[in-house]
Amino acid sequence: MDPVRNPYAPGAGQRPPELAGRDEQLRAFDIVLERVAKGRPERSLVLTGLRGVGKTVLLNALRSAAVRRGWGTGKLEARPDQPLRRPLSSALHQAVRELGHPEQDQVDQVLGVLRAFAQRDAGPDARLKDRWSPGIDVPAARGRADSGDIEIDLVELLGDVGGLAADVGKGVAIFLDEMQDLGPADVSALCAACHEISQSGLPVIVVGAGLPHLPAVLSASKSYSERLFAYQRIDRLDRDAADQALAAPARDEEAAYTPDALAAMYVATGGYPYFIQAYGKTVWDLAPRSPITAQDVAVAAPEAERELAVGFFGSRYERATPAERDYLRAMADAAVELVEEPDAVGSVATADVAAVLGKKPQSLSPARDALLKKGLIYSGERGRIAFTVPHFGRYLRDQA
Repeated sequence: MDPVRNPYAPGAGQRPPELAGRDEQLRAFDIVLERVAKGRPERSLVLTGLRGVGKTVLLNALRSAAVRRGWGTGKLEARPDQPLRRPLSSALHQAVRELGHPEQDQVDQVLGVLRAFAQRDAGPDARLKDRWSPGIDVPAARGRADSGDIEIDLVELLGDVGGLAADVGKGVAIFLDEMQDLGPADVSALCAACHEISQSGLPVIVVGAGLPHLPAVLSASKSYSERLFAYQRIDRLDRDAADQALAAPARDEEAAYTPDALAAMYVATGGYPYFIQAYGKTVWDLAPRSPITAQDVAVAAPEAERELAVGFFGSRYERATPAERDYLRAMADAAVELVEEPDAVGSVATADVAAVLGKKPQSLSPARDALLKKGLIYSGERGRIAFTVPHFGRYLRDQA
C-alpha cells in the first residue's frame, strides 16, 4: 500500500480522517449553541473518559461548531503547576476578538477589565513576561475583576464578556482540556462563575474535558456542580463506529478491508479511537495490497504494539519512579486475579494492590499519591484506583 496515501492519524489530539461515533454529542451541542444564543437556559458541558478515547478531538470539533455559528471561542489546557488567570485571559481575549462587536469603545472597556484580571497576581515589580497583555493596547481597568479573589474576579469578568456577546446575539464558549488538573481554588471559582452566568442568562458556557474522576473533583469543590454541568462519558467506539473509522478513510483512498480484517482490528484495538488510528496506520503501511486481510492485520500487529509500547505506554511508564512502577505492576496483577477480563475498563481496590505487594496499604500511600498527581492512575471512588490509559495493564504484564 502506498504510504503517502495512508489516511490514518495517530497523533495526540489530532482529528482522525473520520470522526466516527460522535454524532450524538455533536448534535446535542448544536442544540446547546442554539438555545444559549436565544437566551434559553443551558448548562455548561463536561466530557470525561480515559486517555485515547478522543476527548481532545471531540473538544476541538465542538469548538469548530461554535466558530461556524459565529461564537467567540477560546481554548486552554489546565496544568497542575499553573494558575488559571493567565491562560484563561488569553482564551477570553481570543473569544472577544472573534465576536466582532461593532462598538470599539465597549470592546475596549471589557479588554481593560480582562487586562486587569490577568495582571492581578503580578506585583508592580514583576518581570515583563509576568505582566500579561499581548495585543491589548488599552490600560487595565482598575476596580473590576482585580480584587485578588479569583472567584469574585472571574464572575465579574465573565459577566462583562457575556454582555458583549449578548449585544451581538452570539455567545462565548471556553474550551478547557485536562480540567482535572485545575487547582482547588480555580475549580471553585470556575464553578461559581458558571453558576452565576447561568442564573444571569448570559450567553457564556464552559466546555471541559478530563479524566473519569473529574465529576468527583467538581463535586468536592461545589456541591451544586452535579446540577451545574451536563456530563457526557466518552467511551470506546462500538463495532459499527470502529469499522466506519477504518473503512471510510480507506474507501476515500480507493482501498478496502475484508470483513475478517475489520473484526481482527476491533479485537486488537478494543474500539479505542487512538488505537484504531495507530493500528490502521501500521497495517496500511505493511499490507501489500487492497483489500486488507486478517492476515495483514496479524502480520502488522506486533509492529503496531511496539510503536504503542514506546510512544503511548512507554512514555508514561518512564515518568514513574521504581517504587511507583512496582505499584503499577501490582495493579495489573491484581486486575488479573480479580476479574475475568483484566484489560476491561475497571478499578481495583487499593487493599488488593497492597496484598499483591505484601505490604500495608498505608505504606503505599506516597507511591499512589504520586501516580495520581502524574495522571497515570485515578480514583473514581474511595479505596479504589484504575489506570487512566486503556490496556496499560496488558502493557505492564508484557514488559514483565
